Amino acid sequence: MLEVTALDAWYDRSHVVQGLDFEVRAGEIVTLMGRNGAGKTSTLRAIMGLMAKRAGSVRFDGREILAEPAHGRYHLGLAYVPEDRRIVPGLTVRENLRLGLIAGRERHKERERIDRIAETFPRLAERMEQDGSSLSGGEQQMLAIARALMASPRMILLDEPSEGIMPLLVEEMFSLFTRLKREGTTILLVEQNVERALSISDRAYILDQGRIVHQADAAVLLADAEIQDRYCAV
Repeated sequence: MLEVTALDAWYDRSHVVQGLDFEVRAGEIVTLMGRNGAGKTSTLRAIMGLMAKRAGSVRFDGREILAEPAHGRYHLGLAYVPEDRRIVPGLTVRENLRLGLIAGRERHKERERIDRIAETFPRLAERMEQDGSSLSGGEQQMLAIARALMASPRMILLDEPSEGIMPLLVEEMFSLFTRLKREGTTILLVEQNVERALSISDRAYILDQGRIVHQADAAVLLADAEIQDRYCAV
């Protein structure tokens, strides 16, 4: 579904993503691993078209999208949940969810989508008219994920979804990711909780200084504490 070839990206003169080659097949959960500063978030941003300077090839479902604007990728079914969540203060939970359909093609299905979100996220259903920025950190993360799901994406990029969230909500989120996979959503995941991420993933790639240095089935990496210690310690 996603094919990344010779991907490079820069922040000004800093070459943060260097010649990446990897793929995510339809229906998989794939994790990008690596120490802080390894280039994981930059990779997601480059795939989503949020890095101003980038080169190489990003193909989504066979279509070259490197030159597409971010909203064009969203139209194609590629969604992104950034690490900072970007909940809009002053807007209710319901209004934040509506933003997930603004760039989509199915705004007429707003009620249907919100009803489905309410079933999937009971905590949000109870807070639909509450200011989204007043939610707890875990609830804001759920709202960010729910907003991305409003347009029924075929693939979602998730950046550190469990950061700063209580363990109970983390378990709820990872159960959701497993459910989304069963329902056909493909996921590319960046996650600090390496063991938890690998436990739900099919495969993983390890980044170090902007390059892929190792790749394997998730179960193999989950059993390899030495590799995790070498490349994934904070």
